[in-house]
Amino acid sequence: MKICACIAEYNPLHLGHIKHLNYIKTELGAEKVIVIMSGNFTQRGEPAVLNKFTRAKHAIIAGADMVIELPTVFATANAEIFAKGAINIINSLGIVDGLCFGVESGDKDSYIRLADALNDETKGFKRALKEQLEKGVSLAKAKFTAVQALGGNFDESLVSSPNNVLGVEYVRALRSLDSDINIFPMLRTGDHNDATLKKGITSATSIREALKNVKKAKKVKGNVPPHVFHDLKGYPTAFDKMIMASLVQSNVEDLAKILDCTEGLENRIKALSKDVRSFDSLIEKVSTKRYTASRVRRIVLANFLGITEELVKDSLQTPLYAKVLAINSESKDLISLLSNKSQIPLLTRKSDALDLKKTALSCFEKDVLANDLYNLATNTDFNENYMLMI
Repeated sequence: MKICACIAEYNPLHLGHIKHLNYIKTELGAEKVIVIMSGNFTQRGEPAVLNKFTRAKHAIIAGADMVIELPTVFATANAEIFAKGAINIINSLGIVDGLCFGVESGDKDSYIRLADALNDETKGFKRALKEQLEKGVSLAKAKFTAVQALGGNFDESLVSSPNNVLGVEYVRALRSLDSDINIFPMLRTGDHNDATLKKGITSATSIREALKNVKKAKKVKGNVPPHVFHDLKGYPTAFDKMIMASLVQSNVEDLAKILDCTEGLENRIKALSKDVRSFDSLIEKVSTKRYTASRVRRIVLANFLGITEELVKDSLQTPLYAKVLAINSESKDLISLLSNKSQIPLLTRKSDALDLKKTALSCFEKDVLANDLYNLATNTDFNENYMLMI
C-alpha cells in the first residue's frame, strides 16, 4: 500500500495514537500517511484542548506525512455526518489506497456486512427504525436493532462504542461511494470513554479530564509524547461563557435550524438556558436518555458557530476543498501529486481559497470563524491561511 489515510481528532495526541500511526507504517506497510483531522472544535461539541495547527504539528512529528483539516461543519456533527464528510474528502483526493481506523472489536468483514445492511434502507427497515426511535434509544442503537429485526445477525458490540460506531459509518460512506479504498480496522486497547487516567496508553477523555484540574495536569506526562506535553497548558475554559452568551441571544427559531435539534428540543434548550449559569450545568439539565449530552453540546456549539442543518447537508453534496494544516518537509511531493490527482481544490496558501464559490466558500468561512473565535478565547494569533512544513 502506498498511501493510507486515517481520521482523527488528536485531542490531544497520545501514546495510543502513536501506536496507530506506527501500525499503519510498519504493519500495513504504508509509504505515506495522510491524516484528516478535526479543527478547533470536536465531535463531542467541545473546543479542542489545543489549536488545530499545534495538533497538526504533533501529528507530523509523530509520523504523519500530511494533515488535512476536516471542515468544521463535519467535525462538529454526529457520527454519520462526521464520517461522510471525512470520507468524501479522502475519496476525492484520488491518491489514497487504504483507510485505517481504531475499533474496540470486530474485523473487516463484520464492518462491511453491517455497513451494507444499514445502507439497504428498505421500507421495512425505515418502519423498524421509526419504532425503535419512538422508544427513546440512540440513533446508532435504533439502526442496529432495526437491521436485526429484519433477520440480520450482527455483533451488537459494533454499535456499543463511539469508535466502533464511527468505523461502521466510515465503511457505510465508502460503500455508498463505491470506493476502491481498502479498510483496515485496528483493535484498540483501553476504553475510549474511561475518564480514569491510567499509566501508558489511556483515553483522550481521561487526559482532558486531568487537564481541567491544575493539580492533576502534570500527571498526563507519561501518557503523551514529550513534544505534546510541552505544549499542553490546561483546558480552554473561556469558551463556556462565550457559548452561553450566544445561546442567550438566540431564539428558538434559530435553534430549530440546527442539525439534530428536533422534536421541540429547541424549546427545552432555550427554556433551561435561563435557569443555569454555566455550560456544563446546561448540558446536565437538558440531557436525557434520548437527548445525549454529546448531542446537546453539538447543537449548542453549532448555534455558537452559526452552522445550520442546511449548510451541513449542502456541504455533503458539494465538492469542497482539502485545507492542508501541516506537511512533513520530506513528503512535500504529496502537494504536487494531489495537485494533479485531487478532484477538489488543495488549499496551502491564502490565494488558493479565493477561487472557492457558494457552498464551499460558506463552509470555509466557518473554518475561518472557528479559528478566529479560538484565537479570541485562547489569546493566540494563528492565521487561518497558515500551513506548517516540518
